[in-house]
Amino acid sequence: MKRKILKGTSLLLANVMLVSALAACGSSGDKEETKQPESTDAGKTETTTETTQPAMDTTPITYTMLAADPSPDWNQMQDDVGKQITAKTGITLKMDFATDANKVSLVAASGEYPDIISAKGSSNLFVDAGAVLELSDLIDKYGPNLKKVYGDYWNRLKWSTDDEGIYVLPTYDGVNNTYFDAGGAFTLQHQAVEEAGYPQIKTVKDYEKVIADYVAKHPTTADGQKTLGLSLLADDWRIMISVTNPAFQATGASDDGEIYIDPKTYQATFHYRRPEEKEYFRWLNHMNDIGLLDPESFVQKEDQYRSKIAQGRVVGVIDQKWGFQQAIDTLKKDGKLSATYGFYSVQLDDKTVDHTFEPTGFMGGYGIMISKDAKNPERIIQLLDYLASEEGQVLVNWGIEGKHYNVENGKRVIPQDVQDKKLNDASNFKKTTGIGLWNNYGPHYGDGVQDSTGNYFTTNFPEQIQNSYSDEDKKVLAAYGKTTWKDFFPSEKEFAAKPWGAAWNLPVPSDSDANIIYNKLTPIVRKRIPEIILSKPSEFDAKWDAFMAELDKNDVKKYEEEYTKYIQARVDLWSGK
Repeated sequence: MKRKILKGTSLLLANVMLVSALAACGSSGDKEETKQPESTDAGKTETTTETTQPAMDTTPITYTMLAADPSPDWNQMQDDVGKQITAKTGITLKMDFATDANKVSLVAASGEYPDIISAKGSSNLFVDAGAVLELSDLIDKYGPNLKKVYGDYWNRLKWSTDDEGIYVLPTYDGVNNTYFDAGGAFTLQHQAVEEAGYPQIKTVKDYEKVIADYVAKHPTTADGQKTLGLSLLADDWRIMISVTNPAFQATGASDDGEIYIDPKTYQATFHYRRPEEKEYFRWLNHMNDIGLLDPESFVQKEDQYRSKIAQGRVVGVIDQKWGFQQAIDTLKKDGKLSATYGFYSVQLDDKTVDHTFEPTGFMGGYGIMISKDAKNPERIIQLLDYLASEEGQVLVNWGIEGKHYNVENGKRVIPQDVQDKKLNDASNFKKTTGIGLWNNYGPHYGDGVQDSTGNYFTTNFPEQIQNSYSDEDKKVLAAYGKTTWKDFFPSEKEFAAKPWGAAWNLPVPSDSDANIIYNKLTPIVRKRIPEIILSKPSEFDAKWDAFMAELDKNDVKKYEEEYTKYIQARVDLWSGK
């Protein structure tokens, strides 16, 4: 039985976003979170005229905000975009980033809450504690642009079938997004691909051959350091992005975090139990056995990993681009463009199809909550509404007219000197301009959506993406007859949209068996997978069987049964049943 929602108040009973969401979401504040690419028909927004609403109070005020994702480029709103947002709204955000993995949980348990909370998969902790407001009334009164952005996806903001209140305004997913480029997971240095003669790269064996041939010819780099064939990162939750997620990506499955969902029955399977994934890990075991896997892959920290890449030592990286963007920036600064990377569609064999771009539709999920302790919460909603307006969207994506972009013949254009800074010094550009810092802090349109003037809201559209490529990128793409890295992948048009979106941001009851069991399964995976990869090939099958048996002993089948119910419930909720 559904409870009646008391709008404008916080509620004690809610659901939990599984921590497994980290499998598909990054620690970076950048857009490329490890979430599943989606595709919908993009069109112009209806009008630039805003719905009548109460006048915005612009009296200076500071709100505190807890963000689960670190943002190394955050500049206390002293960048160009941040100053303009404060000028328009009167609001300054004092950010507290959860650099410690336990920070969010500790704040939720403390009883003392910041004004604004972005907790990712731990949103349930604040809802359960009665710490956050149900937002429907505030949105009705102060959020016309929020309503416009979310549009037909309003059902996807509802917390659950038992509680249809709105506690989180989703910000990690762009509405009506079309992905025009690829950003992971199998990458190769341009110099290795060029030296190999631009071969076909479709299977892990193709991928391996490029690496092996290059390492054999260049055992050390130009400055005398050892060349590394393939380096992985298993530091904390990053093991999912670099080590375990690619197992389903390379075996024809779409990104649903730690779960594989049968598209016909909605049956959930802990994805490691798929037989084909065993063979992917066998390939990694083989790469280790022949000396092509960086021996420090399972002990190195993230800064060590990025340093190796930035030195030009690593031929192949299996990761999302946001995970090593800083290293790419360093390579560009140092003029080592041939040591930067291309992004390829790689499968275990030629029997499966890469589902990287299988559409999800707008996923909802991670986003912004407002604390029950926040004074004048309507001002926070007005801030979010401003960020969702056409003016706000252009500001956070393009910057300030005349400084970061110009309008020529009705089209927004980025001057070449600005484009060069954006391309070659991405981190410093973001820190000083604020462009690209706000995607996770406000509801927004996705790539490919046009405003009322016919311009794209974001700068991620085909012409601009191609302008952002280096000469070396363009050289490699041209050799393959491609214009973007996405051209290597099957198109989203080849797939039907998943009616559950993505399982990695699925809410389930906080006291559920699924959540309890998952917390038992995770440490098993993070311990056993490295052991299996680093074992002798003769030991692989026995260790894998022991791993499967250990999952069975820890109720993995019960976990799958419970998760199946929640997938089916989400489909019902989103379809309006």
